[in-house]
Formats: sequence, C-alpha cells, structure tokens
Amino acid sequence: MRKTVLVQAIACALISGAAHAAVKLEDKTFNTAANMLAYTEFELSGEPLAEALGLDLDVLDANRADEPTPFDFAAGIESYEYSEEAMYALNYQSGMGPHLVNGPQNLARGGTMASLGQRVLAMADAVGFPADEVPQGMYPLSLPYASANPEFAQAVNAPPVNGDQITIKTAKGTEKTVKTQVPAYFRDYSTLRWSGSDNLLVPAAVGGILLKEVMWSQDFLGGMHVAETDEEVEAASATMAQDGKHKLGVSAADGFNGMMLTEQSIDKLAIMQNQLGFDGKQLGAKITPQYDPAKGVVYFPHQVKVTETSNNDAGAIGKLEVVDGSAQLRDAWMMLWPLSEFYAFSDQRSANTNQNPAFHAVFDGAPFAAAPAANKTNDLGKAVAGSDAFSLAINLSNLTFKNLAALHFDTKAGTLVDSWQAGKQGKHVTTFDAAYALVALQIFQRAQDALPVGYAAGDNGELNLKTKQGQEALDLIRKQADFILANLKGKNGLVHDGITLGGKLDAGHSIDAQFAAIRGLTAAFLATSDAKYRTAARELFIATDKAYFNAKAGTWLAGKQGEYTPWTQAAISGALRSAMLNLRNEGAEKAPELELAKLTGQYVSWFRGTVNGGMQMAEWIGDSGENIIEGAGSDTDEDGVPQVTAAGGKHGTAMVMAAKAVISE
Repeated sequence: MRKTVLVQAIACALISGAAHAAVKLEDKTFNTAANMLAYTEFELSGEPLAEALGLDLDVLDANRADEPTPFDFAAGIESYEYSEEAMYALNYQSGMGPHLVNGPQNLARGGTMASLGQRVLAMADAVGFPADEVPQGMYPLSLPYASANPEFAQAVNAPPVNGDQITIKTAKGTEKTVKTQVPAYFRDYSTLRWSGSDNLLVPAAVGGILLKEVMWSQDFLGGMHVAETDEEVEAASATMAQDGKHKLGVSAADGFNGMMLTEQSIDKLAIMQNQLGFDGKQLGAKITPQYDPAKGVVYFPHQVKVTETSNNDAGAIGKLEVVDGSAQLRDAWMMLWPLSEFYAFSDQRSANTNQNPAFHAVFDGAPFAAAPAANKTNDLGKAVAGSDAFSLAINLSNLTFKNLAALHFDTKAGTLVDSWQAGKQGKHVTTFDAAYALVALQIFQRAQDALPVGYAAGDNGELNLKTKQGQEALDLIRKQADFILANLKGKNGLVHDGITLGGKLDAGHSIDAQFAAIRGLTAAFLATSDAKYRTAARELFIATDKAYFNAKAGTWLAGKQGEYTPWTQAAISGALRSAMLNLRNEGAEKAPELELAKLTGQYVSWFRGTVNGGMQMAEWIGDSGENIIEGAGSDTDEDGVPQVTAAGGKHGTAMVMAAKAVISE
C-alpha cells in the first residue's frame, strides 16, 4: 500500500470515532522482567516498524505530534523513545542493584571509583564523546533486582536553565513557539534514585534488561561516524576507526551509550557465570562450554536473595541466598533471547563471514577484549570459559539452550513445561511462555547459524552456517508450535491459557495468551518457512480481534473491562507488529481484520489509550516530545503522560510502566 493511501486511511479511521480507553492504575510497582520485555517489543514496534512500512525517519520530529501520520508518530517517536528512556531510568538512575564500580570487571582493574572513571573516559574516547558531557551522578548497575518502587526517594534537583526557542505542535493540535528550559536533573542524575526494591535476583529480570541493553547496543554500535562532523557512515572495515578520521558508534552520543550498555552487559554475564550457577546444593557451580546436563545439572535458580553491602559508597553484592531453587521456563526463554542477541553482536567465529565490521571493531581488544583463539573455531568441544563478551555469550547461551531442552522439554508430550525442580518436571504448560519460547529459539537459531538478529531478525538473510545447535533449535520450534496448534486451540478459535499434561485445559482464554501465541507462531513461520504457522497465526489474530476488540475503548478487552500488565502490552505490541509485517493480507487474502490500514489504526488507538492513557507513568524530556516550559504545566506535549517530577509519589516517578491497570470503556 502506498504511503499516501495509508495516511488517508488512518486519518479517516481516527476521525470517524474518538475511541479511548479508561485506565485505572492498581499497582505502580516496577516489574523488571515484564517492563523490559514490553519495552523491547515497543522498540521493535517503533522506528524499525515505521521504517519497514515506508516512513523516512528523517521527517520525524518529536515536537510535531502526529506528523507525518498518527501511526508514524506513535511508533517512531512514542513507542521507540519510551523504550529507550525506561532502560536509562533503571540502568543509570534507579540505584536498584549493585553498582558497576563493585562489579567483576572493575574489581579486576583495581576496584576503585577512580578505576571505573578511567574506564568510562576510555570508552568515551573510543566514540569521540566529550568527557564533560557524561551525565553526573550516574549509578550504572551491574544487574537489577526483580522489582522496585519507581517513585523517587528524595526531592529532585530541578532548577532550570534556559534552553532553546522551538515551535511545537501538541497531541491536541495546539501549535505555538515556546522557550524551553533544561532542569538540573537532565545533566545530573544523583537525585533520581528510586524508593526501594526486593533485592531479588531473578533470571527473567536479568534477561529483560540484558535484552534491552543488547538491542540498543547493536543499534548504537552498528556503524561508525566521522569524528569531525558526527556523520554516520557504514563500516567498511573493522580497522576504519583507527584511521584518525572515524570513531566507533553511529554518533558520538549513541556510541557512548552503546559502550556503557555493553560494559553493563558483560558485567552481568560475568556474575551469572561465576556466581549464580546452581547445582541444587550451592551457588557458584562451574560452567563450561562442554556443559552436559546428563552429567550433572547446573542452572540459574528462580530467586536469589542479595544481602547488599556498601563499597566505594555504592551497593555491592554481599551474601547470596537461594530462596526459590526451581528452574522456570520464563527465566529460561527470557535469558536465551538476549544471550542469543549478545552472541550475534559479539560473534568472532572465523567461519562467520556475515559479521558487521563495526561489531568486529568493538570487540577487537579495545575497547572490549577479544575472544581467545579457541572460541573462534565454532567448536564447543575446544571452547574455553572466559571473561570477554563472546566467551561469556558462548558459555551461557549453550547452558541455557541445553537446559531449555533437558529440564523443560517433555519429550513424550512434545512441549516445554513451566517448571523443573530437584530432577522432576512439572506438568503445566503456560501458553504465554511456550509461545515466547518460540521467539527465543528463533533468535538462538539465527545467532548460531550467523543470520541477522536485532532489528533484522525478520529478514531471511544469507545462510552462512548450518550448525548442529541451530538445527536442534529448529526441531524444538516445530515441535512446540505443533503442540500449540494441536493441544491449546479451543473450539472458538482462541487458545487456552495453558494445559496440565494428562489433565485439563485451563479455562481461560486471556488476551495475553492470544497475542503471545500470534507472536510465537509468527516466529515459528519465520524460522521454518512453513506456511501452516502463518495461516494459524492469521486465523488466531482474526479470532482474537472478533472476540475482544472493543471499538469504544479502542483496544482489546474481554467484556467492558480487563486487567493489563506490561506482559499484556508486550504481547499486543509484538503481535501487532507481526500482523503488519508478516500476517497482513497479500494477494487474494481479504480478511478485513488484517488490512494494513486497520492494523495501524488499532495500533494508534491501543497505544494512545492504554500506554499514554495511564500505564506509562512518566516521560523524560526531549526525545519523546515533552519539554520544560515555564507556566505550561507538566504535560507540555499534551499526550497524557506527565514529566517525571509530576508523575505521582512524594517527589515524582521514573519514566516506566505500572505493574497493573484496569482498562475499561
């Protein structure tokens, strides 16, 4: 469909009805795993989606709401920028986890704040980012806790200085020229710490932020830039950044964030490898690339309590105590997906001729360590455990994939089950997790076989390698997808929320399960090219839309109201993107539910009604359209999302999503 036709169709859809959901927050807690999964789907359903549908990203302007179309703005600005802002809120500002200064990499450099400062300066230099522009008061985390109170713990340092004069157009169509201001907290994060957390390390939460980090790192470090002009250029070779004219990163600012995020990713993987492996008796069990669960299971337990100590005036890991020693499928797939992305990002296998030269330059020894020769051979039998990025990715992705199969896959039933403990598999299958496991397995297979991941995970690419583990992953994908089709679909065309093997189907047909299954079946189609999975995903989308789309609310509800969590938002975002890119009508297909114009209109009404409508509790200033303007209130872009200092709580709330809301007409 031509872009002009799409613009007209969306405009007509929006003018014809003022659909808008009512949102009542029930729980403002920040759930790390759920939030970061949702924000990953928001990222992929942001600029990459809008661009794939024909948008020239250069025409987007955060201060011009709904231009060039409401869909383009909702996807390319709001969805995309919220996903980035929330990552920084957790990783740089919250304080909800041990500080990077006390992490394994900095301990190896001397373990002082000065040694971390020197490292930050070296990373800034590698991308040409001015040292005096590094935000003050950063609290970079090694890894985050599972949940936290995102309300600020103290008064925020907000005195403004004058900024630029700009012309804005708000979400309500108001157009005016204004003088912006820059608050102190924009450059100094020290007063943006959160109010408290559960101090639990949960693999799904660690995987959630790792996924955000590596998705953005691939974006930020996927090219190089001209040092003098900051102009982005494609990397012609891995040594281009050494010519005196070019620097790492697509720009200096983006490159710096890519550096920081990669440093944080390596830290958390080192902690996972060295401290969190569990053999059923104690933590710190040895993990090697030759890991074989048949010779003794080592895995990441569901909950580990941290007694935090203080060093360098910052949080450090003290005592670790296993409080839930089970292995959970949600933990496994939420680790496997980002580990696979990180494997592809840091891949140094000599057989991989597809690798981006810009990524090679990042991991060539400076600024990040290169892998040892044994880990470049694509032979796990010869691989060694190491502390560099690719060695960590090899070791941990191998462990996680093997455990997914050994601990969670019921070979008789042909499905992944929710839990494993003390040598016994559980009997329950949760549709949401079985479906999202398909997504993780798809990315794992692509990484192993050197196919594009990240924003290009939907592309066919050129098959570079055909690995044993890649083929094993494809086999698991087929079996799991076939189980969903054969055992979880009801007579109404919807999937059940789950099933107990040898027992009954779960009674519910939640919105979460429908959209997760659509997302997972689409991943199965993309991985296998088997059209039956696309057909099944199309049929499920049509059935879900007919059963649940509430035109008055502009979103999907089971009746006049329903409960949404960030898990819900993740699945809706992912399924809508799948529908637009892979399931929409082609050729003779005429399903009205899968017309592109209808899907983009629903994307706008869903996002504006439920995300902007209340679940996104605050937004940062700048990239998402919010500005500080004297006398203009705390929602200057009039999109329903307030600035952080006006977002509730005694001192304000971080730019993240609430844990639970009731959505109604």
